[in-house]
Amino acid sequence: MMNSDHALMARALELARKGLYSTHPNPRVGCVIVRDGCVVGEGWHVRAGEPHAEVHALRQAGDQARGATAYVTLEPCSHHGRTPPCADALIAAGVARVVVAMQDPNPQVGGNGLLRLMQAGIAVQGGVLEAEARALNVGFIKRMEQGLPFVRVKLAMSLDGRTAMASGESQWITGPAARAAVQRLRARSSVVLTGADTVLADAARLTVRPDELGLDPEQTALAASRVPLRVLVDGRLRVPLDAAFFQAGASMVATCATCAAVEARDRYLNEGHELLALPSSSGQVDLQRLLAELAQLGANEVLVEAGPRLAGAFARLGLVDEYQLFVAPKFLGSSARPLLELPLTRMVDAPALKIVEMRAVGDDWRIIAVPQPAV
Repeated sequence: MMNSDHALMARALELARKGLYSTHPNPRVGCVIVRDGCVVGEGWHVRAGEPHAEVHALRQAGDQARGATAYVTLEPCSHHGRTPPCADALIAAGVARVVVAMQDPNPQVGGNGLLRLMQAGIAVQGGVLEAEARALNVGFIKRMEQGLPFVRVKLAMSLDGRTAMASGESQWITGPAARAAVQRLRARSSVVLTGADTVLADAARLTVRPDELGLDPEQTALAASRVPLRVLVDGRLRVPLDAAFFQAGASMVATCATCAAVEARDRYLNEGHELLALPSSSGQVDLQRLLAELAQLGANEVLVEAGPRLAGAFARLGLVDEYQLFVAPKFLGSSARPLLELPLTRMVDAPALKIVEMRAVGDDWRIIAVPQPAV
């Protein structure tokens, strides 16, 4: 039974991954219903406001759900949101057993869904492939537990660790396959965040381009149906409203709370953009406060695509959960710009990272690394 449980939960996780680009702000969830050793229903959560994974699977199973086992990647919800509680749906369908990968970190659920199932006489088992389930929803989990989104910093660099020529020229360091991978990172994120330097130097738009995702038609359509919030960190409002970034669609500008910012708010609103003015004692945008504000808006995952100054600020403040570095097989030279603006004078001060993945992406390499606690 244990091997069978793992195999069926693995299938539920495979289904959950279909929602990688579309479930924001909800978690990605999959469900498989099995009776007498046969799969009778499958489902996954497609997007917020629509039926959850369990409901889709129960509809497919029909009467065969009675006496069956349901495999769900996240504890069934027990509260009324935009949809009714999935725990109640499972009880009404007469399932005999529910296997979950992990408990829901949402305080509105937090074990109540499992308790409701047990009180109805349903056998419950948890913790099957929990690590894989947590990895799929790292942003949702962090937002529920810490009130902050999961922050990825994407960096493209040469073999000598440079990101742009001294002039600021940076297109294109990496090749098409790496750029498609970045498009997929954008598409899965709740927020794509950049700084004024990047927008001014590169005429950056930071949009998701469906034709460059390299996904199958179903996933491409889902990715195209949801537009991540684009956030520009511009403490001094240097980027003009006719810049390509603003012409690409609605966005949010995070700036310092000054009289100039207050006076400019209506101008941004009239152009379809939100101006978020945050208190600042340093003359720079409070990034910790900004992340908390984005979490309040439902942001699970934030992708930072910025120059060395802003990326370095996230690093110095300990706000980065994961680095995704795309390394191109070329040298840009000693006068080119560095990866991060991170002034260090002693080896002991160098932040420690753990490389969790390294693989070829076309002619380039992708390194995924996570910060390690200071010893």
